[in-house]
Amino acid sequence: MPEFAPELSRQMGENKQPNFIYPVHRKGVFIHVLFDNDDVRNQYIPIEPSTVSLKKLMQQIETKLLELRQKLPRIDPEGDKQTQLISILDMVTSVKDQPKSNILDRTLGSLRKSGIAVPKIKVSSRELDALRYLFVRDKIGIGVMDPLMIDPYIEDISCSGIGNIFIEHKIFKSLKSTISFSTYQELDEFVLWLSERVKKPVNYKKPIADATLPDGSRINIVYGRDVSKRGSNFSIRKFSETPLSIFEILEFGTLNYQMLAYLSMAIGYGMNVFVSGETASGKTTLLNALTTFIPPLAKVLTLEDTPELQVPHKNWIREVAQTTRSDDTSGAVSMFDLLKAALRQRPNEILVGEIRGAEGNIAFQAMQTGHSVMATFHAASVEKLIQRLTGDPILVPKNYVDNLNVVILTSQVKLPNGRAGRRVTGIAEIVNYDPALEAFAFVESFKWNQEKDIFEFTGYMTSYVLEYKIAPRLNIQTHNKQAIYVELERRANILARLHRERKVTGFYEVLEVLSKAQREGLF
Repeated sequence: MPEFAPELSRQMGENKQPNFIYPVHRKGVFIHVLFDNDDVRNQYIPIEPSTVSLKKLMQQIETKLLELRQKLPRIDPEGDKQTQLISILDMVTSVKDQPKSNILDRTLGSLRKSGIAVPKIKVSSRELDALRYLFVRDKIGIGVMDPLMIDPYIEDISCSGIGNIFIEHKIFKSLKSTISFSTYQELDEFVLWLSERVKKPVNYKKPIADATLPDGSRINIVYGRDVSKRGSNFSIRKFSETPLSIFEILEFGTLNYQMLAYLSMAIGYGMNVFVSGETASGKTTLLNALTTFIPPLAKVLTLEDTPELQVPHKNWIREVAQTTRSDDTSGAVSMFDLLKAALRQRPNEILVGEIRGAEGNIAFQAMQTGHSVMATFHAASVEKLIQRLTGDPILVPKNYVDNLNVVILTSQVKLPNGRAGRRVTGIAEIVNYDPALEAFAFVESFKWNQEKDIFEFTGYMTSYVLEYKIAPRLNIQTHNKQAIYVELERRANILARLHRERKVTGFYEVLEVLSKAQREGLF
């Protein structure tokens, strides 16, 4: 028998033979995570309100609604679509042996007076619950994938072609869903429907689409076997309504209080910071959390091609690159265009979702003119980051690169206990560029010790950013610059007390508490 779990805990992920059922955010929907002796991945089984033998009944109801389409009330796109859709469904169905509703009778009565006979379709109460669920799932949600989208514990959803859907779970890691596509035709039809649902239709001429789902999740679609030999595929990067806070990330072991204190000083005093790492290493999650260290009165501007960043500040401008559907790109607004425009808006902090191309050059020009810039970047080391920045297509001049002060390196790693986890593997400071030698000087401030799973403060008493960039802003004299490390430890202790004693954890709560501490001169 499976164990029912109202909420999941990280300790459950240690269970090598999980057998748990937990509820998600919609009435009647549950998830069963079950160990599989025959596969390296355990099973992820969505449990929905009974949808067996409802196909013909659904067709009957849809036919009835089509017949009445001129007489039915119109859906208000600004209103609660789910409630409106269910009320329309209730107009053409009735539960067997249940008293009639006066409101529905009046609505149907007006339809009958118009000359249209509207016999209600008789259903059982259980069938009605299932029909209501199916209508919401298929007309507003994304069909069979909807249980996965409403599960708050899922990070990524991946369809690699015909066969099962694979997911990345926050607790149980890689799982195999029982949702599957058995034929190329079935998969192609779903992918075409899905692309139209997200308003980025694909076809054989234009088989690739990137889009944002209504909840903010990011989706990539590839259509047809011409470009994907195992069949059409899609990947969904789930969006969290409330981002993880710095303390929640710390609880995962990603970094420690000392590193948070260091980053609070770097970001709070206007240093330019990049979060760099491989795909799925937690770059965007970390950048989101670190925004709580931006001064509370700052004007923050975010630039993205797919909206993922969330900022807790009130004075936040959010801009998204726009592409056109046709081959004519005259109406497109690129990241490069947005970044150029951003420099005229006098922001205190510019956040770039991800630097890939020419916008990187403009970002470094913004640093040159005194704007603070934070961004994510795809590179596994500082050396590779500099190579990519100075190479095609970004082409940042080498003598501009030392405007970037701090590089945070993140990675998905194997922990000493054998499990996978995300860690900040290092924090580096770029010191300068020597044109004569064509070489960059950088120092490592923090380093992750993989054998012990601890973080080493390798930059203690040698940090260039702390001693020569931040100390002067705190009126610490050059002969006494080591006093900056006392300030760092003081901040680390404050953060530890807020987290451990006052139990501050929420994303927005962290900014609120740090804002009060700043006003009182404590932080």
